Amino acid sequence: MSVHSEIKRVTTNTLKELKNKKEKIVCLTAYDFSMATLVDAAGIEVILVGDSASNVMAGHQTTLPITLDQMIYHAQGVIRAVKRALVVVDLPFGSYQGNSEEALRSAIKIMKESGAHAVKMEGGKEIEESIARVLSAGIPVMGHLGLTPQSIYKFGTYTVRAKEDEEAQQLRDNVKLLQDLGCFGVVLEKIPAKLATEVSQTLEIPTIGIGAGNGCDGQILVIHDMLGINQDFSPRFLRRYADLATMMNTAFTNYISDVKSGDFPNKKESY
Repeated sequence: MSVHSEIKRVTTNTLKELKNKKEKIVCLTAYDFSMATLVDAAGIEVILVGDSASNVMAGHQTTLPITLDQMIYHAQGVIRAVKRALVVVDLPFGSYQGNSEEALRSAIKIMKESGAHAVKMEGGKEIEESIARVLSAGIPVMGHLGLTPQSIYKFGTYTVRAKEDEEAQQLRDNVKLLQDLGCFGVVLEKIPAKLATEVSQTLEIPTIGIGAGNGCDGQILVIHDMLGINQDFSPRFLRRYADLATMMNTAFTNYISDVKSGDFPNKKESY
């Protein structure tokens, strides 16, 4: 019997149990009540209220513009929907880098105002003090290494990270640091599959991959991407499980036609 079928509520400890039993962890993003209701009911273990809301919900080119209050707004809707999944919320750009006191205030604000279960922070040694400060308050932290979208202007590109030996070793050091600090897991984004597998096998905490191969302990995708709502994003790592953009366009077109022709509403749809 899988851990999935044995548990009622997913916790950070559940994820460690899943890793120990070599059962893959399934994660997906959600940003509102309706979508989170469906995701949670399907049995997804971790719902990430990602700062990718800046892209798919608000139409920004990067994740940088979204604010702490906007992240809390999205998280509140998700939390109201969830009965089982672990809900992790991204700390947005500017809410924790370089100031551990600000990081703690931001994390506490998210936890108190949204009811979230954990936060996620991008980076390693450069934000060590902020991570430690948040953890000291009893707030669970998920790390994020490899391609870190909040640092896109530093990288200048969304290409694969840690391909060179120096950066690969830096990632190894950082992922060990995150575990030693007390993070309950770490997202590995867009790094070579061989490196991700190696790192996952050396850690006691679970790794969640996105564009990091199948050697990670779990996987995550952005819900708008995997459902085919977002048609403008087609990286190699993305598998589309539906084509909702086409289905929705057909529904809209039929609705327009029915209203224009007078067919909707008919007698059965009227009072």
